[in-house]
Amino acid sequence: MKVTCHLIGAALAIAALAASSGAALAGSATLSVPGTANPFLSGMPAGSSCCIGDSAPGESPVFAGAVSGGETLSFTGLSGGVSYSGGTPTDGPAGNAGLLVDTLGYEGVSTINNIAGFTNAPVDALVGVFLSGSMPTSNPAGSVLDFTSPTLTPGLQQVFYIGDGTLGSITVPTGATRLFLGTVDGFGWYNNTGAIDVTVNGVTSVPEPAAWALLLTGVVGLGAALRLTRSRRGLSPAPL
Repeated sequence: MKVTCHLIGAALAIAALAASSGAALAGSATLSVPGTANPFLSGMPAGSSCCIGDSAPGESPVFAGAVSGGETLSFTGLSGGVSYSGGTPTDGPAGNAGLLVDTLGYEGVSTINNIAGFTNAPVDALVGVFLSGSMPTSNPAGSVLDFTSPTLTPGLQQVFYIGDGTLGSITVPTGATRLFLGTVDGFGWYNNTGAIDVTVNGVTSVPEPAAWALLLTGVVGLGAALRLTRSRRGLSPAPL
């Protein structure tokens, strides 16, 4: 009975992970990006902090999926809104054009965790960050972008403007493997409210490394349970 339970549990864990990874949504991912999603925590491990009160994973941005350099992404179906000051969300995905944020002015630095900041960014707007497969602190920082003239070709580790998605298709930079989504604020994303819903077209929905580790654990556990079952039945252990 215990072996059967182990088998069922391992199988359920694998099935649940496959479902949560969005494997069935290859090519697109529909996501909800909370106002608390801080782009400067992209790719950073649990316990990392920044921006006066924010830390991973509490204020981590949303992992949108896997990407490849040279591909193009579009952002559709945007709805919802965010408030940087708490309470009822006040600003849609394009953000508040009457309140522009500069990370150098708010944070005193132009890059955070080697992720480039921004100037003239509408507060509460939807933004993205492209990363390689390694932590951003292991790579050179990107250059600061001025959101007065949003770019369709952002570089690695640059916070770039998405807004309401009408800017056009974004070209994935060379070396990028991951896309993260967040919102604009000057500091303290932790007290933001609301969320922005968006469909990202062109990504492949796969688990982050931690999720792959869980999947591997489930597979190993399933194999061990099968070997134990065969042993108790007097059969030779199956090769791994």
